[in-house]
Amino acid sequence: MSSEDLALTDLRLERPSSGVVRLVLDNPAQRNAMSDAMTESWGRAIDAIAADASVRVVVVTGEGSAFCSGGNPAWIAGEPDAEVDYLRTRMIAFYRAWLAIRKLEVPTIAALNGPAVGAGLCMALACDLRYSAVGAKLSVPFVKLGMNPGMGGTYLLPNVVGPVHARDLLLTGRAVEGDEALRMGLVNGVFEADDFATKVQEIAEGIAATAPIASRYTKIALRDGGHENFESAIQWEALAQPITLATADLQEGVLAAREKRKPDFKGV
Repeated sequence: MSSEDLALTDLRLERPSSGVVRLVLDNPAQRNAMSDAMTESWGRAIDAIAADASVRVVVVTGEGSAFCSGGNPAWIAGEPDAEVDYLRTRMIAFYRAWLAIRKLEVPTIAALNGPAVGAGLCMALACDLRYSAVGAKLSVPFVKLGMNPGMGGTYLLPNVVGPVHARDLLLTGRAVEGDEALRMGLVNGVFEADDFATKVQEIAEGIAATAPIASRYTKIALRDGGHENFESAIQWEALAQPITLATADLQEGVLAAREKRKPDFKGV
């Protein structure tokens, strides 16, 4: 599976190490805005990743100085006379294409190498983990542009940072970065730009080295804020944990711990 195999445009798919896939938004002339070609390519890439059992973690980042500047500027305000139902249909398709990353059962990481704006930040919110480079400005400035938030922002943002911070960011449209983004839980860590890619790769490789079946079940358990209540959690765990106890990876993990070495998980 490669960019050439999938005929990707404005998007690259890379395999930097075993189990790790990196999706690079590659439209730097428009600060990696979500072009129509990129959107179509994104859908093909996500489908291919979902079908590839060798993938253990996915990293999304941007080419150049930005992570993603949001939706395609060519059509956000390019059809002032269009009917509402037509625009709604188009928006729904756009949302579903980009938020399809949520269907992946492997952990996903948004590596915010630069500004993440609007729909670009919402796509990052759909990932499991987010890390930003020092100075990367993160914002959902929909109201400043005269539009209602989109791309699931009114669900994803409160789910990540809580309702208080979500109201702040969505109603003011202001940008945050660095320590403030870290304090509110918008990102999991902030790294200097010079070694940002290396730090994120190390995290990805660490996740890829964990037991893939256990990793998938853990991600599913935590999806959408986790279980509805405590009883739901223990009922799920009482089923999911025995599944992992029956795997060869469990035996390998226990043996590796006894022998004081790194385990070699196979996903079986």
